[in-house]
Amino acid sequence: MIKLLIADNHPITRKGLEVLFSASPNIKVVGSVNDGEAILDFVKKNPVDIILTETDFPKLNGLTVLRHLKNDFPDIKTVILSAQPEEVYAINAIKAGAAGYLNKSVNVITINEAILKVHDGGIHLSNDLTQQLALGTRVNKGGAFYKKLSTREAEVLKLLTIGRKNKEISKELDINEKTVSTYKARLMRKLKVTNLVDLVNQAKLSQQV
Repeated sequence: MIKLLIADNHPITRKGLEVLFSASPNIKVVGSVNDGEAILDFVKKNPVDIILTETDFPKLNGLTVLRHLKNDFPDIKTVILSAQPEEVYAINAIKAGAAGYLNKSVNVITINEAILKVHDGGIHLSNDLTQQLALGTRVNKGGAFYKKLSTREAEVLKLLTIGRKNKEISKELDINEKTVSTYKARLMRKLKVTNLVDLVNQAKLSQQV
């Protein structure tokens, strides 16, 4: 029986997933939490095989959680279930340690199949993205830009776009403020902007093109 932890900051989503797996013969929901810190607290105290999680949390964003899990709990596998576009965030999520990425628009069969595949050692991405990676092409320009970012750059950019200040980012990522400023300057060069407002706007635009 696969021990599954569900993490999402929306109670309705968590409850819906719990109901979905309640009748599963091979997946058991062992916990349900609402932020990144709670994920780490739960896995320290309870056995978990797979975590099905959102990326946008008020405490510890998903990419940061993935890094902690990869370092401290390498046997636990993580599947991202997010409303964020796959072509923008999936590659960095996989690089950070995720074993799968699902958009919240997928059906319940796909979610179940992804968990089983990841549990058996596979990596789950959509057929479209898998084909793009196999062919070495990207149909989404924004996705191509995000693919060029390091995992840490993607983390910093994600936190900047949701309004985090340098001090808050340094605390969440456990790096000093000077390092945050360095990443911010690097991101501005890559996006060809000169201020934070344009950086955030351009980053959001890159998700939509």
